Amino acid sequence: MGTHDLAHILTTLGTTEWNARDRTRARVSGGLALTVYTGHTRDQGTPYIQHPLAVVAVLRTELGVTLPDTLLLGLLHDALEIDPGAQALITNQLGGAFTARLRAITPDHRLERRPKGARDEALWRAKTAGLPPEELVVRFADRIHNLRDLHRSPNLARRGKFLRALADFHLPLAEAARPLSTHLEAAHALLHAEYVRHQQEIRP
Repeated sequence: MGTHDLAHILTTLGTTEWNARDRTRARVSGGLALTVYTGHTRDQGTPYIQHPLAVVAVLRTELGVTLPDTLLLGLLHDALEIDPGAQALITNQLGGAFTARLRAITPDHRLERRPKGARDEALWRAKTAGLPPEELVVRFADRIHNLRDLHRSPNLARRGKFLRALADFHLPLAEAARPLSTHLEAAHALLHAEYVRHQQEIRP
């Protein structure tokens, strides 16, 4: 993706057939995404905004998600992780209920702006396992894109940690969540297929 402007974001969200209220929220969310993500890069060296846009694309074109607020949640899913201070701005522009959904999919140590502690991984897993279906499908779409992009990371320790967490937590959770919705069933199938493909590619 070479251009990351509001028009590109709206196209990725697929807002053409949305109603007027949702199109307005999409424009607001796109502006927030540009405000929060611009200037940040992933450890792969790519502009950060490419990741949430890829998550939206997974949700919409591969998992069949059409609910506007779920796609907007995908767009802003890392906003509070990147900038916890943006919470007030997001609440002002999108409402407290939307901000609460963002908080639910953000690790507590990020929200509290502190280093990750010994208990935080267990707390994060419990928080993730308790998510409602729409929030959970966003988290799985995030895992799917991160797995696809993992080979670009120069941090081998991060790669190993990601794959271990995928095998012992996210894949079993995706399996258990399959009956909850057709989107979660599709997310499980895609996440499992991507994991198998990745494992086959890294074998000597």
